[in-house]
Amino acid sequence: MLKNDMLEQWDRDNFFHPSTHLAQFARGEAPHRVIKGGTGCHIEDREGNRLLDAFAGLYCVNVGYGRTDIADAIADQARELAYYHSYVGHGTEASITLAKMVLDRAPDHMSKVYFGLSGSDANETNIKLVWYYNNILGRPEKKKIISRWRGYHGSGLMTGSLTGLELFHKKFDLPLTQVIHTEAPYYFRRDDLDMDEAAFTAHCVAELEALIAREGADTIAAFIGEPVLGTGGIVPPPAGYWAAIQEVLERNDILLIADEVVTGFGRLGTMMGSAHYDLRPDLITIAKGLTSAYAPLSGSIVSDRMWKVLEQGTDENGPIGHGWTYSAHPIGAAAGVANLKLIDELNLVQAAGDTGAYFQSALRNALGDHANVGEVRGEGLMAAVEFVADRDGRRFFDASEKVGPRVAAALLEEGVIGRAMPQGDILGFAPPFCLTREEADEVAGKAAKAVAAVLG
Repeated sequence: MLKNDMLEQWDRDNFFHPSTHLAQFARGEAPHRVIKGGTGCHIEDREGNRLLDAFAGLYCVNVGYGRTDIADAIADQARELAYYHSYVGHGTEASITLAKMVLDRAPDHMSKVYFGLSGSDANETNIKLVWYYNNILGRPEKKKIISRWRGYHGSGLMTGSLTGLELFHKKFDLPLTQVIHTEAPYYFRRDDLDMDEAAFTAHCVAELEALIAREGADTIAAFIGEPVLGTGGIVPPPAGYWAAIQEVLERNDILLIADEVVTGFGRLGTMMGSAHYDLRPDLITIAKGLTSAYAPLSGSIVSDRMWKVLEQGTDENGPIGHGWTYSAHPIGAAAGVANLKLIDELNLVQAAGDTGAYFQSALRNALGDHANVGEVRGEGLMAAVEFVADRDGRRFFDASEKVGPRVAAALLEEGVIGRAMPQGDILGFAPPFCLTREEADEVAGKAAKAVAAVLG
């Protein structure tokens, strides 16, 4: 397609892209793609290529592309009131309505929603609220946060520290000292291959208990975790994991933050991941699925027991000193209201569960027997294929071979977007909830072709 403009050069000269090899991109050695449009599970780029987006942007375009209901809600809100702040009791019809809709879908013990813009700022809010809570209760030493290796919780200073991936720490002077990490519930990568799932769960619990004993429960404020590990490899927890972890946290008076940026609003086939794994969190982080990324919006859902202490704090100290300019932005809130209505009207939570089960089966059938596929795993519409050099001995490829990125690139050549996950040779999938069974078969079949092209 002939283009008479300088857009590609402007991109390389002016645009700082996240998670990008900056030098290669600036030199023109890394891919450049401008996305122009999208419908359903497909996007189109400026070159006219139509691609099946099997990662829903970044696990976020849950209702699919081109939903005019949400676009119209955004436009209507912008025409009526493009912005007003939410400080000192101000609200808009959209933000108040959305808060009610979120709490209607959250566990019964949750009380209020604080709105931000991204999952990162929501988790920053969560940590500040945890620290405030313990200060009000007269526990100034109870401030450390336990996260898990391979967890993903954002890219800020505190949230980047919570994230347990080397790329987000290296050369950034992270993690900060208030954050400590424990074992990831990643059964496939267990050190002892003789462990069954029950034994591995017991191992993860023992590691957590040992960490708490070393640090002192009176210094630890909260534990943060994704119901299913996302960017760290798309890893569902082993059987019994969350029940056992929660028992340890309750016994040591440690709050639980459920990071549902990915799992919230349907991706596991349940409205919330907390319901899926019977979690009873003190805080829930929401973002991507809240608006299906049609507009930026995030949230921190606060439990009843935390809210009572926050109220006490303001009685003692005056208004709470936390806020973002764009908190509860009316355009984002309007997108959220329309998005959650659409999820209900189209029964997309049920669809994610049903199509997800079909998709998992299709991937296993297409790739499960390949000599270099160590595991096909997932839950709902989250799935991953992990590659190994030796299946029987579970020997991994050297990182320099870039097997995961090469398979993702080969899949893109087939017209399907999957994601090469960090810290391993893992191909991830998290398609929109409107994925059809025919499209699920297409993704699985083309993934098998891509694997064959790279690994034989």
